[in-house]
Amino acid sequence: MAGRLALGITLLAFGLGHTALIDGVSAADAVSIAQYVGGIALFVVGLAALREGDAAGGTAFSVLGALWFTWAVSGSASGNEAGLFLLLFALVALSLTLAGGDQLGQGVNGLFFIALLLMAIAGFAGNDGLVKVGGWFAVAAGAVAWYAATAVLAHWPTAIPRRAAGRGVTATG
Repeated sequence: MAGRLALGITLLAFGLGHTALIDGVSAADAVSIAQYVGGIALFVVGLAALREGDAAGGTAFSVLGALWFTWAVSGSASGNEAGLFLLLFALVALSLTLAGGDQLGQGVNGLFFIALLLMAIAGFAGNDGLVKVGGWFAVAAGAVAWYAATAVLAHWPTAIPRRAAGRGVTATG
């Protein structure tokens, strides 16, 4: 839960900073959140999960923590340097998506992958419009991560119910 809350807060700050939705708030304003909440807190949560035997959660949170910390302390890179970092970060998010897990976790990682891929392309192409679209995908990923953590605490649904094959379908003859 703590990991998903930290990831949700970080993704919301990072995404909102890139969308320019809030006047005067930029991606630079997300740096301290990315460094301490996304970086240090996620890394510590990941190490604790690894110690408890949760290899998937531990790997995800510790790697994401290290990447958020690196993003926060790397300064304001632009162009190809930023594009390369975001592309590599996107590959990590893709790996986490394909690794499986629960539906909400895969949703967070999948949305985050799309956000980072769009931002990487924007970095290489110098396209501010793609940065904003990527920011919105990061906001969506943050909202899903926040919901996933809150749902456990509030006992809300955490899975989408699936219909059994053939149920509700009638054959007409």
